Amino acid sequence: MELRQLRYFVKVCELRSMGRAAVELGVVTSALSQQISRLESELSTRLLQRASTGVTPTDAGMAFLHQAQLTLRHAEGAVHAAQQARLSGHVSVGLAPTTASVLGVPLMQAMRERYPDVRLHMVEALSGHLSTMLQARQLDLAVLFQTPTPRRWSVAPLLDEKLFVISAPTLAQRPLGAKVRLSQLADVPLIMPSASHGLRAALTAAFARVRVAPNVVAEVDGLALLMDAVRAGQGATIQPGAATARHSAEDVVRCQITDAHVGRRNLLVSLSDDELSPAALAARVVMADTARRLVRDGLWIGARLLEN
Repeated sequence: MELRQLRYFVKVCELRSMGRAAVELGVVTSALSQQISRLESELSTRLLQRASTGVTPTDAGMAFLHQAQLTLRHAEGAVHAAQQARLSGHVSVGLAPTTASVLGVPLMQAMRERYPDVRLHMVEALSGHLSTMLQARQLDLAVLFQTPTPRRWSVAPLLDEKLFVISAPTLAQRPLGAKVRLSQLADVPLIMPSASHGLRAALTAAFARVRVAPNVVAEVDGLALLMDAVRAGQGATIQPGAATARHSAEDVVRCQITDAHVGRRNLLVSLSDDELSPAALAARVVMADTARRLVRDGLWIGARLLEN
């Protein structure tokens, strides 16, 4: 079995087409098909279901695909280590935008201090997209929110976050005081993520529970633009305290939502231990340590640590 065959197989599975995969790989279709057939012969099992509309992996093919993706990533790491002429590793970490606001730079600093020869790849994306990237072995670790996860993933509870109404100090309809109930927000103009966002779905259910229709005046999928609109007085938003990590008290004010069922759980999720490189295993410990330090130092607003 050759790495070339693994690359061919992964590309065919990604594109669901021999022809399109051949074009991207720069080989003729017949040669690509021949290599896949040799791979199936060596494994004594059918990996792809071929049809006039394209190809799809069989059950055996899906199982093989996950391990092939992992093998290729480890091979890439070995190449980088050899090229740099030193023992080094590579680890990919995914963070949602609000999490990245508070955890991103401290994590990079902690990794640089503890493991200077480990190359860190940081990805900022929505939690659902990070979950997909983990499933595709494009990430080693991620902080995700309460969501069903595959059995072979390693999942550790990290912290719970309170949610806040965040607004410009000049917004006339903003709630006054340090705390507010969800039922008191009916008249507050809200700028929210769209329905595809996990936080929006959770808040929609929470509002329905207290029988209040939120006054959503705009939808923004992107933390930077959303917070710019809030600072400009276009409306308030509901986010965890981490969303304000890059903003001063003069820019925005926070009012904590006290409803017991309103909050967000953060999970430290990774591939299973037997799939993680030593660099990724070390990074997982550093991520947990850094998050705990930020909470204990009062730098992760509205967060409460959870025990494993």
